Amino acid sequence: MSVDTRVGVHTIGEILSQPDTWARCCTLLENSGELSQASTALPGNVEWVFVGCGSSFFLAEIAAATWSMETGERARALPASEILLFPSLFPQPSQPVLISRSGETSEVVEAAAWFRQNHSSQILGITCAQATRLEKFCDYIIRLSPADERSTVMSRSFTSMLLALQCLAAKRAGRVNVERVVHALRAETEKLLPSMQTTIDSLVRAGNSEDYVFLGQGPFFGVAQEAMLKVKEMSCSYAQSFHTLEFRHGPKAIVSPRTLVTFFLSEKGMEQELAVLEEVKSLGGQVLAITNLASSRMAGAADQVISLELDVPEPFRAAAAVIPAQLLGYYTGLRKGFDPDHPRHLTRVVMLQGTDGGGAGSGS
Repeated sequence: MSVDTRVGVHTIGEILSQPDTWARCCTLLENSGELSQASTALPGNVEWVFVGCGSSFFLAEIAAATWSMETGERARALPASEILLFPSLFPQPSQPVLISRSGETSEVVEAAAWFRQNHSSQILGITCAQATRLEKFCDYIIRLSPADERSTVMSRSFTSMLLALQCLAAKRAGRVNVERVVHALRAETEKLLPSMQTTIDSLVRAGNSEDYVFLGQGPFFGVAQEAMLKVKEMSCSYAQSFHTLEFRHGPKAIVSPRTLVTFFLSEKGMEQELAVLEEVKSLGGQVLAITNLASSRMAGAADQVISLELDVPEPFRAAAAVIPAQLLGYYTGLRKGFDPDHPRHLTRVVMLQGTDGGGAGSGS
């Protein structure tokens, strides 16, 4: 069988496969009953702590925000390394949720082992692989094998695991139509993909950007962080992320005509966030706005607007909102002569020497 050697072929295929993958994962979870089992069995009177590394940590931040917004319960995100190096930061009592695409990430596996040894909490894990070391420490495991990837960078695994955890939150909140939400998101996002590709490809072909900034609030701050990482990983570009309103407090000094500032605009903070967008434009920056419903004010201030028009609850829009950033990293990487399938200095899984993880590399 011939091997496809086209540059970035796996990455772009996995980015564009996301809507279909969400539907497949949703059906899998409906049939397995894993979400319902975890929702019923795990406690509701403790703080939920979502734990990951790299992209999985940014996923954890969106999941924690969604958990609090949907259930009204306390939730936070922590990198696995913080738990290992500063265990006093881990709240007690709490419900840990361990996130790893491969189920083999050294720090996540070590954090799971630490929880097992030091706490009586039941452990929930989520992964896209089978028979992993992570699940050996977990009382409950969510496996999303349709979302696994050949690429080093996370794309469909990120959004699929995010949606699974958001569905868990919705089930805990008593939202009875959560599966319909995912299938509606799939159908609506699939229609958006061609226009997203065209907009981002044209933006990159213009070739005017050297620095990249991503801004978001609430559940969209984690989206901004993941967007920053995609551009760094795939194109080795200088990229930063901030809470939108925090950008005024010093970071705006970097704005220039060669700076592309991407806003992930929320409904709740729209008025204040638009004011920052207009300020960035007045300072000479390039502006890309990603929003659910565009306004004439927004269109007048931004260079490019991607309007999602999704009829789903706001936190669930995060999975679709991150796709333009994945495409931005991909097309920018191609323009700069990189292969997004094989990012510089990175491998698919972080497995550190001298730990319970064994091995070597960088990934998730």
